[in-house]
Amino acid sequence: MFADLAVSLAVLVGVVALSDGTRRTLWRILAGTSVRAYAGELVSTFQLCCCTHELRLLSEMGVVPAGVSLTLTYLAAVTHGLTFRGATGNPIGTVEHAYRARISGKDAMLKISCQFVAAEGARAAVQVIWGRGLSVLHTRHTLSGFWCASAIRAPLYMAACVEFACAFAVQTAVTHTRALEEKYRVHAIAAVITSVVYAGGSTTGAVFNPALAFSTLFSCTGSSLLEYCVVYWMGPLLGMTFSVLLFDKLSSQASSQSPLDTMKRK
Repeated sequence: MFADLAVSLAVLVGVVALSDGTRRTLWRILAGTSVRAYAGELVSTFQLCCCTHELRLLSEMGVVPAGVSLTLTYLAAVTHGLTFRGATGNPIGTVEHAYRARISGKDAMLKISCQFVAAEGARAAVQVIWGRGLSVLHTRHTLSGFWCASAIRAPLYMAACVEFACAFAVQTAVTHTRALEEKYRVHAIAAVITSVVYAGGSTTGAVFNPALAFSTLFSCTGSSLLEYCVVYWMGPLLGMTFSVLLFDKLSSQASSQSPLDTMKRK
C-alpha cells in the first residue's frame, strides 16, 4: 500500500510541476495576447483533472483511509489555487465571470471549450500513465480496462440537489473571500471544498465542476448520459446561479439601506 501511495504522490507532484512549468512558459510567450487566457484554462483544467483522476483512484481502491484522502484533497485544492494564475478550470466559474461582465460571452464560450478539451486530454493522459504499470494499483486498474462505477448513489433529484448544494457553498465562499489576500483566500476556499467533498462525496462524489465530471465520471458505468448531465451539469449551474443572485440581492438591499435612509424612517 505504501508503495502505491508513493507512486501516486509522485504522479501528482509530476503533473503539477509539468503543468506549472508549461503554464509559466506559455505565460511569457503569449504575454500581451488574448490567447494567454485560453492557454491558462487548457493547462489548469488539465492539471485539475489529472490530479483528481489519481486522487479518485487512491480513494476508491482503498489505498488510503478517508482522513488521508480528505487531507490530499485539501492540499490539492490549495496547490491548484496557488498555481492557476487566474484560470478557473471550471465552466461554472467561467459563466459567473461572464455574468459579471468580466469577460465577454464569446470569451466564455472559448474558455469553456478549452476546459472540456483539456478534460478529455487529461482522461487520455492518465490512462497512458496508468498503462505504464508504475504501481500495483495502476497495473490492476489497467487490467480492468480502467473500469469505474457511477458515483451517483442516490435518486436523481437528491443527487442533483447535492451537486447544487456543493456548488452553492463553493461559489458563496468564492464570493465572500474576494477581499482576502490570495495566500489566505486559497486556504479558505480549499477548506470549503474539502468540507463539501466530505459531506457529499458518498452521494455523488461532490464534483461541482462540469468539465471535471466529464473527465472523471462520464465514462463510468451505472448511469446514463442524461443522468450525468442533470446531476453534474445542471445541478452545479443552478447552485452557482442561486448563490450569485441571492447574495447580489442581499448586497443590493444592504447598500440601499444607508444610514441617512434609516434616520429618515425613524
